[in-house]
Amino acid sequence: MEETKHIQIKDFNYELPEERIAKFPLTERDQSKLLVYRHGTVGEDTFTSLPDYLPKGALMVFNNTKVIQARLHFHKDTGALIEVFCLEPVRPHDYALMFQQTGRCSWLCLVGNLKKWKSGSLSRPVEISGRSITLKATRGENRGTSHWIDFEWDDEQTTWAEILEAVGELPIPPYLNRETQESDKTTYQTVYSKIKGSVAAPTAGLHFTERVLADLDAHGIDREEVTLHVGAGTFKPVKSEEIAGHEMHTEYICVHRSTIEKLLAHGGACIAVGTTSVRTLESLYYIGVALDGNPDASEEELHVPQWMPYEYAARTRPSRSPDDGRPEALTTMQALQNVWDYLNRHELTALHTSTQIIIAPGYEYHIVRMMVTNFHQPQSTLLLLVSAFVHGDWRTIYDYALAHDFRFLSYGDSSLLIP
Repeated sequence: MEETKHIQIKDFNYELPEERIAKFPLTERDQSKLLVYRHGTVGEDTFTSLPDYLPKGALMVFNNTKVIQARLHFHKDTGALIEVFCLEPVRPHDYALMFQQTGRCSWLCLVGNLKKWKSGSLSRPVEISGRSITLKATRGENRGTSHWIDFEWDDEQTTWAEILEAVGELPIPPYLNRETQESDKTTYQTVYSKIKGSVAAPTAGLHFTERVLADLDAHGIDREEVTLHVGAGTFKPVKSEEIAGHEMHTEYICVHRSTIEKLLAHGGACIAVGTTSVRTLESLYYIGVALDGNPDASEEELHVPQWMPYEYAARTRPSRSPDDGRPEALTTMQALQNVWDYLNRHELTALHTSTQIIIAPGYEYHIVRMMVTNFHQPQSTLLLLVSAFVHGDWRTIYDYALAHDFRFLSYGDSSLLIP
């Protein structure tokens, strides 16, 4: 654990020219380039060929979260523009209940031009289905860099989902350095997005089309979905010299019992689409660990803290390794069985909890065997995750991508990683 904590983020830097950042997606999503990394060797293909590289009968897991139009703009009487960026629901706390809410709700938000909003409420008109509604925002307490914001609107027929759909703006990544366009409402969503809640897209999934999904089915690939609502923290740069000083953001996850069943049927192994699916799947192992000592844990007690994987590895030994006095770590199947038993015992159809997991060199993967992912920012936690997966060989991948005209970041090209 201490070795991982002392990783220097400067060792995960590379030069990314501005022109290599894809500002817009390709017209046809599945025509993006696919870098294929297999056992240390690198090649390339087109994304439509992805199914050809996957073992028949394998399980592939997607994140079905949907990006919400989370940016709201208000004008003060002085003319000052205030941006309110909804990050996380607080009242009600449940995402599904939040979007059905009528009349009022509360969120933790980032506030742009905060110095111009010292007190009082902001309001703006909203037109929905021919009805004129007034939306009001009132500032509450500070929560670190975010603020508690109470929203109210004078129409009990109108849901919060309808408010956001009418006046919210889709929050495309800041590194695109451009305004959101109408086309982003389609291109910055995966074709299988379903569950509203993210403020950033699970971008590895943007390459998939109905054509590719049908081809996966034809190749005998078993498909399952999880939900991780991506927070703005995914863009949070690592500002500390060592990663010990970086606090990971909390993200909310939902995994259905049927997915746990599939994972057990596939020996606890799968192919993950995107780093968000990776974090959800790998968190499942540690939720199983938490349940091993506390079989009736609450949703809050199943939260996966940032350093839990490394603390657990330090006090246990891997199975089949020489007995050194430490207890044997749970196998993947034992951990997943604990989750399955918990859901059955409590008659739950899905597991709802949260994760703060940081995956960096020194981390041992338990569930993910292959990964589909885009190319990530220098000195980011996502690059640390990739490095851990390919056993430190990330430079081979990124040097190839830079030398062969691959497009980078959210709207860029893709890679299949097989360590």
